[in-house]
Amino acid sequence: MHVVATAGHVDSGKSTLVRALTGMEPDRWEEERRRGLTIDLGYAWTTLPSGQDVAFVDVPGHERFLGNMLAGIGPAPVVCFVVAADEGWQAQSSDHRDAVAALGIEHGVVVLSRADRASGQRIADVLARSRTELAGTGLGDAPAVAVSAVDGTGLGDLRATLDAVLAAVPAPATTGRVRLWVDRSFTITGSGTVVTGTLAAGTLAQGDRLQLLGHTGSRPVVVRGLQSRDTSYVSVEPVSRVALNLRDVAATDIRRGDALVTPDAWPTTGVVGIQRTAGVAYTEVPEQLMVHVGTASVPARLRPFGADHARLVLDRHLPLVLGDRLVLRDPGSRSVLGGARVLDADPPTLRRRGDGAHW
Repeated sequence: MHVVATAGHVDSGKSTLVRALTGMEPDRWEEERRRGLTIDLGYAWTTLPSGQDVAFVDVPGHERFLGNMLAGIGPAPVVCFVVAADEGWQAQSSDHRDAVAALGIEHGVVVLSRADRASGQRIADVLARSRTELAGTGLGDAPAVAVSAVDGTGLGDLRATLDAVLAAVPAPATTGRVRLWVDRSFTITGSGTVVTGTLAAGTLAQGDRLQLLGHTGSRPVVVRGLQSRDTSYVSVEPVSRVALNLRDVAATDIRRGDALVTPDAWPTTGVVGIQRTAGVAYTEVPEQLMVHVGTASVPARLRPFGADHARLVLDRHLPLVLGDRLVLRDPGSRSVLGGARVLDADPPTLRRRGDGAHW
């Protein structure tokens, strides 16, 4: 399976596109369907012409729900970036572009939706603007397809393009340690606690013992059962959307941003040294930030050591390692300030002014 997250401005047709590609309704809440506005993450899946299975994580586009958007796109290796052909590039298009750049996502497709509402010249103009805006990101040279979910124009081309894009994505490691960022937790009558997330690396199996690293601390749990695409499996390999039926924990004790990890394989940290990968110089950003990684959103304090290096003190400990990509967001304006790469998950204590210059 492959996992693809959507991205794009509110009301650009992301959910409509997912619905047209999969035949499934990604909006899970009655309020979302009534208002025609995606509020939280939605999920759907289909099989492409090549036989590849693909799951979509549909994200909200409204600026008020940028945190939810980052939780959806954070664990996904591929993005379907949607720009409405009739409306063109919009404000949240830029926010979502900045998130893609911050996360270093390098695989995806640009979709010009609502092609039935735009002339050929208009579509060409919107594509040119989108290319300019996405230049410098991993989607700068991504293939582009104009589609209409209303009359089906371009949907076949989009499926074929997705097939080609996904075939070029490097295969993840199926062995080694697991770190699953939780995006949902709920109770099913007769089964108990169920959590869902995107398995990016490693293999999960029925009977596995995992460690829950959460907002209430750390505790052991056992995998009673596994599902992917509404089908039960004995084991699941990456990259996959997966649901885990857990033993020894209540659903109310797990929330989005918690992580299920291989026991004794993921030390946690509350302080990390980082390097800027995109966005505003660290000397120009506020001290108090929101840090997003995986599905987690954690308040943090930033201490800059120049424009490109800094130290982050996190509000709670997270399982982070060298190379992890972080998104830094301004809690006041809600905007994405930039991205960071973890350089040191266990930096030395700074005892006097100027120590950071030698870090």
